[in-house]
Amino acid sequence: MLVFVKPETVIQWHRAGFRRYWTCLSRRQRTGRPSINSGLRELILRLAAENPTWGAPRIHGELLMLGLSISERTVSRYLPRQRPHSGALERWMQFLRNHRDAIAAMDFFTVPTASFRILYVWFAIDHAKRRVLHFDVTDLPAAAWVVQQLREAFPHDSAMRHLIFDRDAIFSDRVLTTVNALGLRPARTAFRSPWQNGIAERWIGSVRRELLDHSVVFNERHLRRPAGRVRCLLPSGPHALRA
Repeated sequence: MLVFVKPETVIQWHRAGFRRYWTCLSRRQRTGRPSINSGLRELILRLAAENPTWGAPRIHGELLMLGLSISERTVSRYLPRQRPHSGALERWMQFLRNHRDAIAAMDFFTVPTASFRILYVWFAIDHAKRRVLHFDVTDLPAAAWVVQQLREAFPHDSAMRHLIFDRDAIFSDRVLTTVNALGLRPARTAFRSPWQNGIAERWIGSVRRELLDHSVVFNERHLRRPAGRVRCLLPSGPHALRA
C-alpha cells in the first residue's frame, strides 16, 4: 500500500521517533554525571553563601585543595542561581562594541540523523561581519579534533584577537593552549549564560529555523552541503550584539 504524505509530516514523525528513542535509551542506560553526597552539596552551598563573590572556578579550586575530587561543571550545577552583578551586562556589551572587529566566537550544536545518530557541528563566527569562518561535522567530538578546526579557522595572519566560547568540557586545557598559541585571547562565558555568546547562539537559531526544521539529515556528508548555505544568515549592524 502506497501512502502519500507531506514533507512536514515526515519531519514530525522523525522528531517524535527521536524523542521516544532517547527516552527509552536514557531509562535503560542511566548515563550522565553521578550524583554527589549531601555533605558535599552542603559544603558547596556553604562556600557560596559565605563568599558571595566566588564563582564555580574558585569554589572548585578550594574543594580540590581540600582533597575533594569533583569537576567544575558539577560545582556549577549545585550553585544557587544568582542575578548578574550590577553593571555586568553593560560591561560585557561595551567590550563587544569596542573590540567587535577583532572578536570571533566558537560553539557546538547537535543534529540528529534519520537513524538517530547524533552529529556535532563545530563552527567559528566573525562578530563584525557575521561571517562563519569555518565549520565541520563529526560524530565523535574530542579536544584534538577541536584543535585541528581552530588551526583551519584562524591562520597565522588572522585579524582576530579575542575568541569567545562557553565552558563545555571539550574546551579543555589543550584547546586553551592552542587558542593562546594562535595569538587569541580566550574569553569564557559565565555558567548558564548563553546570552554572552549571543552571535553564535543566533546563528545556531538561524540554521535551525531556515534549514534543519525543514529537513531530515542522513549523514555527515548530507549535513555539510546545506550547512554551507547559511553562513551569512545573520543581519549586520550593531543591533545584532543584543542577540
